[in-house]
Amino acid sequence: MKLIEALKSVKSLQTKLADLREKITKHAAYMSVETPVYKDQRSTVAGWLQSHEDITREIADLSRRIALTNVTVKVPIKIGENVLTKTITEWIVRRRLLAGLDLKAWEALTDRGLKPEALIPSSSGGEPTKVTIVRCFDPEVRDNKVALYKGEPNDIDVALETVNAVTDLLE
Repeated sequence: MKLIEALKSVKSLQTKLADLREKITKHAAYMSVETPVYKDQRSTVAGWLQSHEDITREIADLSRRIALTNVTVKVPIKIGENVLTKTITEWIVRRRLLAGLDLKAWEALTDRGLKPEALIPSSSGGEPTKVTIVRCFDPEVRDNKVALYKGEPNDIDVALETVNAVTDLLE
């Protein structure tokens, strides 16, 4: 089974669980004056409960295998000019959280709204002082990094879609 098949299977099984719970809720009890919907409703409900437990065990096993695959399989992805190799789990964390945090840090490099004053008069009556902004960063490097981190999530998505389709689920 491929990784993408396992991921889709878990989602499908979760839908089946919701359907079973709905049936269980609807048919768990009835009034003594009512005719039960099923011939042996007690056994039917018990069967649904057993099916629910079987499916949760199947989801647990698939989830374990997905996690094992994700922490084991290493994937090279080109980010900017560099090819980086990380496990699928590391790429998922990078995609969901870390690339965005790096983007915010590089976007924080601004002039803070400071306005350079052409000249500030001297308090002692001497020559006025020319005031400029001193940047503690290279704007070109910042712009390149911002572009890199904005595009990184998409680069990761594209690579992982392919990896999910071709990677066998580990036992």
